Amino acid sequence: MRVIAIDPGYDRIGVAVLDGNGALVTRVYSTCIETNQHDVIYQRIFKAAQQVGEVIDRYHPEALAIEELYFSRNVSTALKVSEAKGVMVFQALNRGIPVIEYTPNQVKVATTGYGRATKAEVHKMVSILVHLKERNKKIKDDEIDALAVGITHLASCKHQN
Repeated sequence: MRVIAIDPGYDRIGVAVLDGNGALVTRVYSTCIETNQHDVIYQRIFKAAQQVGEVIDRYHPEALAIEELYFSRNVSTALKVSEAKGVMVFQALNRGIPVIEYTPNQVKVATTGYGRATKAEVHKMVSILVHLKERNKKIKDDEIDALAVGITHLASCKHQN
């Protein structure tokens, strides 16, 4: 199965395409889309959504996995991220690709086996599972988070079969 996974945002958006077959997970593509802070919010979201659409068209995923939003303080940021998430979801649904949401707790359990894992623990396990140490560049947290969401989806599919 091939999945595109998104760590939603409007400033930085993590995007990962993963293939999974049983216990084997392969990173096909991943990146962190960064928007121009000088653009208005709608232009930033539009450009990011276009790039996500291009990734979908290039890699032909069977599903889009996206992290459920969790915000406790900043309502303004939550609204902007929700708007960005909506257009990312639209990109998939407009192409007939199903969308599945995962909670942060589900992502932690799927990647580390522990629902109270720290972000560092999740990142360490993701690096191991998809062999990120082989890459030379510094990987942004958003990209790793997208990889974690993709791993979660593939693990979920494995357990459903």
